Amino acid sequence: MSRRDERRKRIESSFEEFRKAVAAALGNASREHRLLAAERARDIFEVMLRGDGVDRALADPLLARALENPLFERQVANAMVDRVEAFREWSERGPDQLTALVNAAAEGPASWPHESWLGTPGTADGSEGVPELWRIGTGMVRGAPEPQRFPVAVPLLDHSHLHVSSVHESRATAEALVETLLLRVLSHFQPGLVHVHVWDVGQLTGALPGLYPLTRAGLLTVHDPARLHELLDELSDHIRRVHTGVLTEGHQSVRAAGGRRTEPWRVAVLFGNRQPLREEHQQQLQRVARNGLAAGIQLFIVDIPVTVNSPIETVTIAADNSATCTMTGQHVAVALDPPLPRASVPRACATIADKREERRNRLSTFADLLPEQPWREDSSAGVVAPVGFLEGEPVHVALGDTSPHALIGGPSGSGKTNLLYAMLGSLAARYAPDELELYLLDFKEGVSFAQFAPGRKDPTWLPNARLVGVNVNTDREFGVALLAFLADEMRRRADAAKRHEVTKLEQLREEDPHGHWPRIVAVIDEFQYLFGERDHVTAQATQLLEDVARRGRSQGIHLVLCSQDVSGIEGFWGKSAIFEQFTVRIALPKARRVLAEPQNDAAVELPRWHAVVNHESGVRPGNEVARIPDATAKGTFDLLQAELHRLRPPELSEPILFDGSKVPALRASRDFRALGPGEGTPTVLLGQVIDVAGSAAGVRFARTPGRNVAVLGSLAEDAADVLGGAALSLARQHEPGEARFTLACLAEDAWPHADRLAKQLRDAGHEVATMGLNGVQALLEQTTHLITEHMRGETGVPPQPHYVVVYAVDAAHTLLEAKNPTTRVSGLDQLRTVLKHGPENRTHVLGWWRGAQRLKNSLPPGVYDDIGAWVAFDIQGKDLLSFGPEQVMAWSPRPRRGLFFDRFEHSRPQVVIPFDTGEEP
Repeated sequence: MSRRDERRKRIESSFEEFRKAVAAALGNASREHRLLAAERARDIFEVMLRGDGVDRALADPLLARALENPLFERQVANAMVDRVEAFREWSERGPDQLTALVNAAAEGPASWPHESWLGTPGTADGSEGVPELWRIGTGMVRGAPEPQRFPVAVPLLDHSHLHVSSVHESRATAEALVETLLLRVLSHFQPGLVHVHVWDVGQLTGALPGLYPLTRAGLLTVHDPARLHELLDELSDHIRRVHTGVLTEGHQSVRAAGGRRTEPWRVAVLFGNRQPLREEHQQQLQRVARNGLAAGIQLFIVDIPVTVNSPIETVTIAADNSATCTMTGQHVAVALDPPLPRASVPRACATIADKREERRNRLSTFADLLPEQPWREDSSAGVVAPVGFLEGEPVHVALGDTSPHALIGGPSGSGKTNLLYAMLGSLAARYAPDELELYLLDFKEGVSFAQFAPGRKDPTWLPNARLVGVNVNTDREFGVALLAFLADEMRRRADAAKRHEVTKLEQLREEDPHGHWPRIVAVIDEFQYLFGERDHVTAQATQLLEDVARRGRSQGIHLVLCSQDVSGIEGFWGKSAIFEQFTVRIALPKARRVLAEPQNDAAVELPRWHAVVNHESGVRPGNEVARIPDATAKGTFDLLQAELHRLRPPELSEPILFDGSKVPALRASRDFRALGPGEGTPTVLLGQVIDVAGSAAGVRFARTPGRNVAVLGSLAEDAADVLGGAALSLARQHEPGEARFTLACLAEDAWPHADRLAKQLRDAGHEVATMGLNGVQALLEQTTHLITEHMRGETGVPPQPHYVVVYAVDAAHTLLEAKNPTTRVSGLDQLRTVLKHGPENRTHVLGWWRGAQRLKNSLPPGVYDDIGAWVAFDIQGKDLLSFGPEQVMAWSPRPRRGLFFDRFEHSRPQVVIPFDTGEEP
């Protein structure tokens, strides 16, 4: 038998003895009196054990008569012993355990004496958690033999509403309780994170006059007693806004969203007169109570009969000002803390209001956007960062599942670049490179994002940046390449999510904690250039943008599109599926079509250095006007970048830099550096493809027909760069003496380029023969003879790789047309033989023709397969149709850009940039 069972049996036995003693003591009373006494005996006994105390029990008239009998004294002593035994476990450990629990769950002003916090504004921003309990007084277990007091606290913010019930005599105590709790909450958090609303059915000015200094800082609103519906409507609207803007990301409450709290708490205090509310108000109040906690709404309901389907803590105050709580039940008597000193309350509220005003009026700087410690935030659920300030309080931009993409608009000079620097700096300071990757593309003729990549003057770079593209206003294909990269990454993440049986990035990171799954934010400035023409680039961009905008949200890929004026982008605005995904809108002064026009014209009169930040697709209720600090001046972003660069992981690589105004260097190309001798089929590098990886355009020189390369165009420099890069990449793949290089220069303006290439090849240890127009016939005759011998198997040795580089092939056309009077074979016939049969015998031609028709003249009529790959420069697309697919028709020449097509590898042509091969001619 357990100790508890033994104690219960002993107590029951004691009660029987007690009952008998009472009956004996009343032996001379009437029979009815004895029966009544027996019925009351157990109640009295239980009062002695667990009730309001021995004194109260012994004061009962029944016991007063019983105590006249000496036999009863022994039974009373036994009852007292059992009482001590029943409370032994509680007396030894209970009060200390409760005190420790309250101290741990109610830190700071939530439980400390008012002397230590009243009048001192709080500093907590919610990021380190919220106290679970808030002190209201001290408690004592009724009937305990040795009364020991312990702190009593109730759950509030995010956990439970509060219902206070009083009688007429204790109404002042109820108001003091509410006032103390409000001051505890207001003094715990930094001013501005808690807004109080007071409604009092019986007073026009409302209760709690000591809090009125908060009104000048906007922290207290007193509502008209006849307009309860307006307060409830306001709270309902706030709940809807939070649920649609925050909680649909999968979080159950604002508290669960983590990080610094961006939504202030709204504490609504409703004073009633102990009468029920009107039915419609009662129903709406129940809805607010049911959904409010998750949205940061806390109800203090005083003397209003109400039943809600939501966590609610009830404090009942008796006429003698003693109280009981739902948590403690009837067995604990609660002595409420005394009211705060009358003179101290308004002074404390004035101090809080002053601090709030100080924060609102402070001219915030870029440094104020940054956290105390960098790289402490987690991006699993999204990224949130301040970009400016509204009356001293930070205004945040959030990118997550429910606000996946942002649209920024503002005319030239409105501060768009400064806003982007503020946003990117704020994000990069909060999220480490393995939490957030940035892909930055600027279509303007400028270098807004060049700061984030290493340069000659500043070798530092932004660790979060993985790609930086500048001066790409003429390279719309690079925008398409970025979107294609994002689409591929999106599919890769979706495949991983399927393997782990999850649907979004936050869940994937939980299931695969060792994987590399950072959030991706891609910023495209002046993105309207992507849709500037009605061509295949616009069509590709529209399709990819729609795909990424629609499906990227669940895979942690977010777009930030910026433009001076987005009103005329038909390719973008005609797609509602794209438009609707950009729920975050940021409008700079005089921006058009960014917010929801014509209903929201907040940007029209916006002053300089300001922006409208809106997370609700641009509708007016979502407006937040923020002042954007200077983020581009010396000593702002540059200092942050230097610090983050110092903290970067040692294995982190530099970002890829694509600068449309610069010619890529051949020797800096990763594909070129990866080449080496003895690695199988040689690959010819013809230039850099416009893609995210900075890849080289390559042609494999296998021993198959058509493995020759033609360069088409009138400019020697463009052609020479392609031929030079091709020859040098081939030279890198052969040991010295393993291959032969023959350079035939048939145009005067190409000689400097040919001489430079010959020198570079010889410096690499290769055999190089050079010749002019007079030697081309002998070259073709000799080469044809060797190819024929190899085809017949007459040489008995494998053919040696031979690369014939010809500058201006068409310059020898007239000369090559002449037939040999003996053999009746022309030089043109020999050229066609070399082109047709050379690749199978390890002889490949890399030739420059100064026009598409000139190339046709060098080939058999209607036969173009012998030129398997070509790069065209200043030639219109319609002239290339014979050599490539239908897509070449859209090609319009532009400086230092070529159109590349390999008929055996590609379905559509690619734009390439010829390499800078090194020394100047």
